[in-house]
Amino acid sequence: MSTIATEQYRDKYLKSTLDVALRNGLVAEKICKVDRSDVKVIKCPYQTAPTTTVQAITTGTYTPAAYTTTNDDLTVTDTFQSSEHIYDFEDALANFDMYAARTEDLTYSVMASIDKFVLNVLCEDGTGAYTTPTGGFTTAANVVTIFSNLVSLVAGYSENYNGLYLVIENTDLPGLVAAGATNGFNFADAVLNNGKVGNFMGVDVFVVRTGTFVTATIGTRSDLANSGHRLFGVKNTCTYAAPRGIHREEKGVSGKTGKEIVVFGYIGAKVWTPKADLTVDITLA
Repeated sequence: MSTIATEQYRDKYLKSTLDVALRNGLVAEKICKVDRSDVKVIKCPYQTAPTTTVQAITTGTYTPAAYTTTNDDLTVTDTFQSSEHIYDFEDALANFDMYAARTEDLTYSVMASIDKFVLNVLCEDGTGAYTTPTGGFTTAANVVTIFSNLVSLVAGYSENYNGLYLVIENTDLPGLVAAGATNGFNFADAVLNNGKVGNFMGVDVFVVRTGTFVTATIGTRSDLANSGHRLFGVKNTCTYAAPRGIHREEKGVSGKTGKEIVVFGYIGAKVWTPKADLTVDITLA
């Protein structure tokens, strides 16, 4: 039986494990501006762009222009949760910490679901668009051309100093690896670096599992049509919101031995209108 002290230590360890796993594993954490506050609505109002008139010095006159302000906000509407019940005999007869093991598995399940949701929202709502040459990333001869065209779509903006990113699925890697063999593509540790496999032509490349980009309904988003698509853009021009972060609870259930564990969080993602063209929906040809 756990004492109060050991129970507290276990909770502290599992919460730390949960936090580290989510922050190190989420691609969304690396490409978006992250907001973990408990602000109910994140606002980003924007105004119409001003124009500058160039005219002869001798006129000395000007005409004030009208402008408008538009509200743009992120409202969190989706819950991500994964739960299981561990019976006392399952934990007592196991030769490892069943609660820690299952919490880690639940965490990775929630993590994959969050990334899938955020990446599909960004891909759907970004107004930048690009179609690859036939064969997409799997054809090595296409890779340099694709990267050159993608970089040109967002070049010239000050936001570029935030860095550029590309998110592809693991099935796209063959052509990228082959192209990298002759173009100096440097690999990083995929496990410790949020799926990041390296940097190619100034773009950080992240790899997710096949089936991440989908045409489907995820939570409250029923308009996602991203099968055969990938994502490119400028970092920190979109927002990933996780109010108060991801939580873990362990509780007794009436009529059952052992305890129920649940990992859950409230997640939202937003492509802000003034910078929507810096998030590019890639269609694979």
